[in-house]
Amino acid sequence: MAVVTSELVKSLFVIFKKNFQDGLKMAEPDHLKIATVMPSSTATNIYAWLGQFPQMREWVGKRIVKDMKTDGYAIVNKTYEATVGVARTAIEDDNVGVYGPIMQEAGRAAAVHPSELVFGLLKQGETSLCYDGQNFFDTDHPVAENVDGTGTTVSVSNLLKAKEGETDGEAWYLMDTSRALKPLIFQERIKADLQSKVNDQSSDHVFMEDEFLYGVRARGAAGFGFWQFCVKSTRPLTAESYEEARMVLANMKADGGRPLAVKGNLLVVPPNLSSAARKVVGVATINGGEDNPNYKLSEVLETPWLV
Repeated sequence: MAVVTSELVKSLFVIFKKNFQDGLKMAEPDHLKIATVMPSSTATNIYAWLGQFPQMREWVGKRIVKDMKTDGYAIVNKTYEATVGVARTAIEDDNVGVYGPIMQEAGRAAAVHPSELVFGLLKQGETSLCYDGQNFFDTDHPVAENVDGTGTTVSVSNLLKAKEGETDGEAWYLMDTSRALKPLIFQERIKADLQSKVNDQSSDHVFMEDEFLYGVRARGAAGFGFWQFCVKSTRPLTAESYEEARMVLANMKADGGRPLAVKGNLLVVPPNLSSAARKVVGVATINGGEDNPNYKLSEVLETPWLV
């Protein structure tokens, strides 16, 4: 039987911290493929520059300074936690080894938590506003006649629904993730870290509950980037519907009518659509030997966070 001392409690935290860090390294977060990680140093980040696409022009005379559109899209940081209680009796009985995998799993869960936030927000894209005041996935995003956002606007859609004779199914997404800003944003205020509430036996909680507390704390939030870089479709995932989504992206224009040269390099699907996605872009031949024109046009990202 171990004698529970302050030194022993401190040494256990060092071990648990290592378990937690090992867990962080186990995960391969999917959100990094569709979201740009933006650092944050305040409670809220305001992305006033969203909607402004830089454009080159011949330099004749003075520079022309274009004011950024002041859409004022804000992402507010939230605080997240996970807490594990380690019974004092487990320490006394030299049975703390069972908590190692728990701390490791806490690290893995912390690593994938941003993916849960990002893909969770993606699923809410039809009912959540982005920088232009429209839902991220919508049929009437305004694109202005002039580069500065003034003039007559036309409505542009990045939302594809089932056609006549079809039934809306599970949603899939075609994105351009090759640019400096991806379709979504993960705003990182404080990275997930394991903390110990106490390093001795004098706390009220240890006295009343006979357990030591270890908690994970993180701050951050998910938000939307450019709607022009992502199309949502609930049509059956076929070569025809994929081509439709690809053309929607390819024809995207910025204010002023300049083509954005958007390419759908990532096809994001839930597990149930993985097979269909690979038939569309993952096989070299179709129809018994014909070349597949869509082969490798997009990488397939299958993610459970869309379920």
